[in-house]
Amino acid sequence: MSALSGFENELRKGLEEYPVKPGEKFSYGTAGFRTLGDKLESVLFKVGILAALRSRSCGGKTIGVMITASHNSAEDNGVKLVDPRGEMLDTSWESHATDFANAPSLDAFIAILENFIRSKQISLGTPANVVYARDTRASGPKLVTALRKGFAAMGAAATDAEVTTTPILHYLVDIINTTTQEWNVNNLIEGYYLKLSNAFKRLLADRGTSAHLLIDCANGVGALAAKKLDDFLGESLTLKLKNTSVESTEKLNKDCGADYVKVGQKLPPSLTSELRPGERGCSLDGDADRLIYYYLDDSGKFRMLDGDKITTLVASFIMRLVKDAGLDDAQEKIKVGVVQTAYANGSSTRYLSERLPVTCVPTGVKHLHHAAAERYDIGVYFEANGHGTVLFSSSAQHKVTSHKPSTAAQATALGRLKDVIDVINQTVGDALSDMLLVEVALYHMAYSVETWDKLYSDLPNRLVKVKVGDRNAFVTEDAERRLVRPPGLQAKIDELVQRTGGRSFVRPSGTEDVVRVYAEAKETDAAYW
Repeated sequence: MSALSGFENELRKGLEEYPVKPGEKFSYGTAGFRTLGDKLESVLFKVGILAALRSRSCGGKTIGVMITASHNSAEDNGVKLVDPRGEMLDTSWESHATDFANAPSLDAFIAILENFIRSKQISLGTPANVVYARDTRASGPKLVTALRKGFAAMGAAATDAEVTTTPILHYLVDIINTTTQEWNVNNLIEGYYLKLSNAFKRLLADRGTSAHLLIDCANGVGALAAKKLDDFLGESLTLKLKNTSVESTEKLNKDCGADYVKVGQKLPPSLTSELRPGERGCSLDGDADRLIYYYLDDSGKFRMLDGDKITTLVASFIMRLVKDAGLDDAQEKIKVGVVQTAYANGSSTRYLSERLPVTCVPTGVKHLHHAAAERYDIGVYFEANGHGTVLFSSSAQHKVTSHKPSTAAQATALGRLKDVIDVINQTVGDALSDMLLVEVALYHMAYSVETWDKLYSDLPNRLVKVKVGDRNAFVTEDAERRLVRPPGLQAKIDELVQRTGGRSFVRPSGTEDVVRVYAEAKETDAAYW
């Protein structure tokens, strides 16, 4: 008897409607599936099927599906699954997602599906629940249609969160699976804004005047979310929103957004007349999970504050709160630490290492998030590209809520720590949540944007992409900082590095036959040599 009894007819109808086109290949990576939006309908149908199976394998817990291509250009799109606690899809399922997407025929897919259900011992009698959303891309609606048909083919109950940010979708998955009350998705989304804004207001209650912040919304879904957040913030923070043309979908990430600023290390052209020296601004990316800050110095020169700078500010602020709350003594010590990748600027690593533990892990959010959760009571991570968050272990949260302060100052610091936890979206990097956290940290540390920038000076660096015949010929170790193969290449890198007093590493791409070469030195000429 078929493992798909009762589902096969609908599956075959959907597979006939959404066949894989000859020559197309897809790969599920850290960002899920990502390519041109008009190539993804067959993938979305199968992702709907996979999400239903993932839910059943998790005992009926709600699984998230987000349709987005983040910082990519407007013609691209993508899709990724979100696991029950709002975290990324279990890595052991990534290869199965790839197998589903690349099944060459209808019968081949049915065979793969049946074998998968048997191998995972998935009961199709278990309820399946999913919640899904999309960003503002023009290809989104037709991809949603294909996704819904995949859900329906596998009998999943699906909730539409409509057009919203990736971080909000992650938040929704977590809250749906942990709440014991009846819920409505619109009320849960409103709860997200209330949680962030109320905590922010409490943290800045004693500030006399409202600060102003210029926000480049990348002409994406972040513009809609920032506008809603602005309504909830009231007078606690005045947001000046730019690049908000969500209806003109071709403008998404075009000459704007966090990736444009980070890669080009320059202000979006649309902001050149908006930002004055000494004022601070920030850019979101297309789905609002990355954040880059910047300002103009007194001479009008552009200065960027990327994920490394955000890490330094946030970690310093949280360390101070932990100390002021009396949670750094031997009895109730909370261990605060930072997780970085090899791409973190050496100056930031040096600055942080002198003050708290720092762990280096391989590139990828899943490595950063896991290490932050496993190695520290409070783990801070931000990639240089501006994607990151802060994770509080259950033990740390218990200590914060149960600790008995011995002084009024300790009580104040404890209250602030509780509110900081509410400002943070711990499920994933969240540009709006992180933006509020930066504003809180600047206020309580009494830092101007210039003071923040001067905590350390970035070492000159360069990142280049080099095409190679076979990326698999390059094998790394030591969190991707050293090469094991090809033989002899690491020795040559070491020799060059010794001459310049810098550092360099080579790591293969996970998706294409290229290697990325990073070089860093005290002098620009040496880094670019």
